[in-house]
Amino acid sequence: MQVSSKVGPNLSAAAPIPHQGYSHAGWGIRTVRWLVALTLAAAGMAQAAPPLPPLLQADGALHPAWRFVGFPKRHSDLPATRFEAARVDGQAALQVVTASSYGTLVHELKEAAEPARLQWRWRLDQPLSGGQAPPNLLTKAGDDAALKVCVMFHHPLGRVPFVERTVLRIARGISGERLPAATLCYVWDSGHPAPLQGANPYTRRVRFISLQGQGAAMGQWVNESRDLAQDFATLFSDELPASADIPRVSSVLIGADSDNTASRSVGWVTDLRWADDPP
Repeated sequence: MQVSSKVGPNLSAAAPIPHQGYSHAGWGIRTVRWLVALTLAAAGMAQAAPPLPPLLQADGALHPAWRFVGFPKRHSDLPATRFEAARVDGQAALQVVTASSYGTLVHELKEAAEPARLQWRWRLDQPLSGGQAPPNLLTKAGDDAALKVCVMFHHPLGRVPFVERTVLRIARGISGERLPAATLCYVWDSGHPAPLQGANPYTRRVRFISLQGQGAAMGQWVNESRDLAQDFATLFSDELPASADIPRVSSVLIGADSDNTASRSVGWVTDLRWADDPP
């Protein structure tokens, strides 16, 4: 299979995402579950990002530095998205399969690091399909993604609007985890043409950019390379004071979900690393 190269659009000139008011009722238990499922605490002094471990080991197995995180069983019995070491067109890669499921594969940085340029290759063989509702990242009913690569940041709580800050503190107390105040996700969208950017319909603590979408070629590798600092400044511009530093990175994850739409998808990810890391 021929490899095609495509770098996501420069979104530095995009308009900031307006803040939308939320009542406490609007932040339901699913929002708390969603945050709990995403989070993994990380702390430390700022430093250059250490190399990301490979997704697969030399023997072809999943690398243990990447661990599965789903919804806590006490809150949900959702099927788990499958992350498996496999081969496609003769190449070893991480296969990501959803079936009315949710799941993430997470790597926690040992010490929080300055945001760097992140790059990876991915492909989608089957977009979200066969579901009970169409995928739509802008609505709760359609909030599913066949593939996503996300980065969590140590975003200061003082920059978060009061209601969201209060709910986040409650969620942290319930979960016992230091839930992230800011997560940036790069998405392969099955519902809209790319690029699309916005806030997750369940929580504005998560903002997304779709790099691939409807109309993208299936079964072909696509190269991505993103400047985390620039994208954070664009997506969280409403919470980034003038001349303020971009928060440090705490974790990186790969995810896919189809629980809201009860659909299925098949995708692949490989070569996820910081741009300065050796290949």
